[in-house]
Amino acid sequence: MKKQAVKNNNKMQRKEECLTYNVAVQRPLLEFLLENIKGKSQTKIKATLKGRGVKVDGKTVTQFDFALQPGMKVSVNKSKRDDNTLKSRYVKIVYEDRYLVVIEKNIGVLSMAAGHSSLNVKSILDDYFHKSHQRCTAHVVHRLDRDTSGLMVYAKDMETEQVLEHNWHEIVYDRRYVAVVSGEMEKDGGTITNWLNDNKAYITYSSPVDNGGKYAVTHFHTLARTTDHSLVEYKLETGRKNQIRVHSADMGHPVCGDIKYGNGDNPLNRLCLHAYLLCFYHPVTGEQMEFETPIPTTFKRLFK
Repeated sequence: MKKQAVKNNNKMQRKEECLTYNVAVQRPLLEFLLENIKGKSQTKIKATLKGRGVKVDGKTVTQFDFALQPGMKVSVNKSKRDDNTLKSRYVKIVYEDRYLVVIEKNIGVLSMAAGHSSLNVKSILDDYFHKSHQRCTAHVVHRLDRDTSGLMVYAKDMETEQVLEHNWHEIVYDRRYVAVVSGEMEKDGGTITNWLNDNKAYITYSSPVDNGGKYAVTHFHTLARTTDHSLVEYKLETGRKNQIRVHSADMGHPVCGDIKYGNGDNPLNRLCLHAYLLCFYHPVTGEQMEFETPIPTTFKRLFK
């Protein structure tokens, strides 16, 4: 009955390429737009929101979970270009709400600043937030090495950052990487456990007994193999510094392109490590958030 009432009361008008709707019942903005704007995907509607193409009672709204109330008017500018979307060869936004942003990082960019004017994801996001008129900054929650690509999450306020940082292992319930490693893997799968510590040169080394470092657990599964290389999936039970790279080297199959722990094998002229799966409970809403990016095509080409 409620859905029918919404349809009957949402009288649409066209004016200068602008669609106007009347709100009949309380609901989130995105849900309202999906029902009323026919022929547009959720991705395109979110892009319109980020491009400042939606107004509620005459005020621009970019949050997809904005709570609409009965009697409000929603206007959608059909000709509004998405000028405020992030345009960067290093960072792609996969998901965004008022509390956090999930991105896919390319190789060659740091997670955060380290030294004078270094290229980093945080600065790129802060610039995007400024240009899209968002009053927030990116707060680093976890890191990927400069030459590791893949999924990351950044908080947009300190409260969300604190929840993620202090409850990371409870909030993140699945985190996986894929890597091209040197040589033909002997095992189809297994688990590596040991202690990881850094020496004075900041090189991480492992020990089968407690060496004063941190206990590390990595599960691995071989996806494909040739006599020269193997494609391996890694699932982290712990997230220690350089954990996958050290554990791969421990198995005698270092990650290709790894100048720190590798053997010189570099078929793709990059560190062949990609964070492709990230699953966590939203730190504010508790909703299950699951993100996956394709395995890099350059990785897969080696196994055709």
